[in-house]
Amino acid sequence: MRIASPPITHPDFYGIDTPDQSKLLAANHDLEGMREYIGADSVSFLSIEGIYKAMGIDERDSKNPQFTDHCFTGDYPTRLLDREGTPSQRQLSFLAEAG
Repeated sequence: MRIASPPITHPDFYGIDTPDQSKLLAANHDLEGMREYIGADSVSFLSIEGIYKAMGIDERDSKNPQFTDHCFTGDYPTRLLDREGTPSQRQLSFLAEAG
């Protein structure tokens, strides 16, 4: 199996409903573990460098990534205050919480 993206190892908090990191296959298994889990003969992903080259960028700028690649790298474009446990700076949620 060949996958045309890097492995998704981190959740997306910006509108795409991805599971917690503990539920992401690539976050918890190496290539061999993923291959066994899905029952494939082999598994390979496009590298983060490969995705940038495919987009016409020579290399990723790690201090200022050209794309939001946080699902692959864990480099989120904003601080995740609610995940950091900073109670005085709570982020807004678009989800209504049941009372």
